[in-house]
Amino acid sequence: MSLQKGDKKLINAWTFYDWANSSYPLVITTAIFPIFYEKVTSTIVDGKVVSDKVTLFGGEFINTEIYSYVVALSFVIVSVCSPILSGIADYSGNKKRFMQFFCFLGSISCASLFFFSKEHLELGMLSILLASIGFWSSLVFYNAYLPEIAEPKDHDKVSARGFGMGYFGSAILLIINLILIKGFNMPAKYSFISVAVWWVGFAQITFRRLPSGTKSHDAAGKNIIFKGFKELWKVANELKHIKQLKRYLIAFFIYSMGVQTVMLMAVLFAKKEIVGLEDGNLIVSVLLIQFVGILGSFLFSRLSNKIGNIKALGVTLFIWIAICIGTYQFVFTPNAFYVVACSVGLVMGGVQSLSRSTYSKLLPETEDNASYFSFYDVCEKVGIVIGMLSFGAIEGITGGMRNSILALIVFFIVGFIVLLTIPKSKNVN
Repeated sequence: MSLQKGDKKLINAWTFYDWANSSYPLVITTAIFPIFYEKVTSTIVDGKVVSDKVTLFGGEFINTEIYSYVVALSFVIVSVCSPILSGIADYSGNKKRFMQFFCFLGSISCASLFFFSKEHLELGMLSILLASIGFWSSLVFYNAYLPEIAEPKDHDKVSARGFGMGYFGSAILLIINLILIKGFNMPAKYSFISVAVWWVGFAQITFRRLPSGTKSHDAAGKNIIFKGFKELWKVANELKHIKQLKRYLIAFFIYSMGVQTVMLMAVLFAKKEIVGLEDGNLIVSVLLIQFVGILGSFLFSRLSNKIGNIKALGVTLFIWIAICIGTYQFVFTPNAFYVVACSVGLVMGGVQSLSRSTYSKLLPETEDNASYFSFYDVCEKVGIVIGMLSFGAIEGITGGMRNSILALIVFFIVGFIVLLTIPKSKNVN
């Protein structure tokens, strides 16, 4: 089956993968698992945390510090492996098969978190590592479909629809789990299994309709393992002559250090730094972020139609800077955190959706979208590695997560400045 740009059924099937896999970033990396992790790995006496230290392979770490290191390691692995896998997928013409493999890897790893314990921390961290690898690696191939299924004029709208579907679908699953946990005393660890079932189950809608992809006519099959790296090198060389795309990727690389780190560490930050914030209210605030995120993704899509993608992204980064400065200086109470949560939700959907669609619009005419999106994903993942390592290291050195926000402020400011230097047209040197 061949790809037909603008086919509504194909686009709907594609966006349903956002609905399916967004259960992982919401339930596992944002809402329920971080709260579960912080409780399980802390020493609690009379309802108070007396120690947040854990031992991993003989070394002692702050629990949230080692969490950020493990997540960073997952992005290192994805950054190294995705070029190899993209090269193989391009040569074999089977993007969908790789997307399916990582979907199953991620979902099975989520289910295995059911057995997470402090006594077997190494195995638990392996589950965290593999779940992250599965989620982010599947997105490498998922994102590569966007320029193949939609016309450039529709990229913003289709990308926003995908993120909107993801926010809404994952919010439904979180609400179901929250009702079961609070109303029926279901242990939180059963929610990790629900993520696995939801992810794999709804992904079948996508896999049933998406074609495998176009097989490469490159005869260099014997160099298939290194083909992805050669393609990345080729893309890097091509970027030297595409000034607008090159500047955009530099900006994206820098501000991604901040965006994804906020999303991955926000709940753990709230657990440690916000006095009097109950777990139930914290999860409700995460739900608030999700629903505001749906609104934000579409609002910024419409804003981009009026003022352009680059300016719209600039607006989101300016808001991110204000959020981080405000959080560092003033957010110490639950009510202040709720205000920040709404603000994060507004720009979270906007910056993610616009980042993906802006990149797809700026791509040169090419049939090798997988390699270009592999380059995009590598930039994002390396940026996240730096962001997570910085966040964890600053906490480890200073003993507090609040100080780590200073690094995020720098990332957003520098990313914003670089964004301002992007030429207004596709200048080719």
